[in-house]
Amino acid sequence: MDDRQIILTGDDGKEFVFDILFTFDDEKGNQFVLVTDPEDEEGNVYAFRYDDEGELYEVDDPEQAEMCAEVLSAFVSEEEEADGEA
Repeated sequence: MDDRQIILTGDDGKEFVFDILFTFDDEKGNQFVLVTDPEDEEGNVYAFRYDDEGELYEVDDPEQAEMCAEVLSAFVSEEEEADGEA
């Protein structure tokens, strides 16, 4: 595992390796990480909030989920622009 991956443990104790896309903070100081499952062919992105101890919490607040979707959209747009310039 490299430093751009994270292992999450499911309720059943099974471990899953996710690739970290990026982390960011919102204006309230909440910290977020967006990850993908490298084995997921659909490329789904999952958002988690985390605290200073590294504990992860699912983003279940609709406002936070919308903000994460907007940040992801901006990230994808920037990546596509960068790829087009290469």
